Amino acid sequence: MKNPVVEKSIELALLIIEYCEVLESERKFVISKQLLKSGTSIGANIHEAQNAESKADFIHKMKIATKELEETKYWLILCEKAKSYPTNLILKEKIKELGLILYKILSTSIKSKK
Repeated sequence: MKNPVVEKSIELALLIIEYCEVLESERKFVISKQLLKSGTSIGANIHEAQNAESKADFIHKMKIATKELEETKYWLILCEKAKSYPTNLILKEKIKELGLILYKILSTSIKSKK
């Protein structure tokens, strides 16, 4: 069975990896490292949540994924605003898309928990 949030998180992580390779080729190592960590962590936490031990564990892991998503947005904003950095508008769109899905899953899960 296909899981859209899992698939989108993998797609995002692969785009993050490609973008970080571009950053590293331009010697932007610090931001690249931070972005690579947070951007790939989103999917790792979403994957973990798929095998959560409880509803509370699922919600916790999805909350961590959203925190990583927000951190990734931050690094992408810095790249976009820094004059000497390449920007990637596709990444910006993909992260927004995944964020909408994540926040919907979280709000639905929290409501059904009560």
